[in-house]
Amino acid sequence: MNKTLDLTKTVYELCASDSDMIRMMQSLGFEQIANPVVLNTAGRIMTIPRGAKTKGIDMDVIIDTFEREGYRVIGREGIRNE
Repeated sequence: MNKTLDLTKTVYELCASDSDMIRMMQSLGFEQIANPVVLNTAGRIMTIPRGAKTKGIDMDVIIDTFEREGYRVIGREGIRNE
């Protein structure tokens, strides 16, 4: 199974296309993402890098976690400097 995490897509787009995304994001500290209201409102405008910055979650940890789970991470150009 070849999964891709595109960091330029919104959280809503990612979750709509991958059923494992909500579980993984919860494990990383995005607990409220399982709430359908949050996913359908904030999730439609929020990307993982912006959410990580807001919550103080290290992007390296996020990227490493997804890569360990077999994801190919794309769209990471410049995110570490946000």
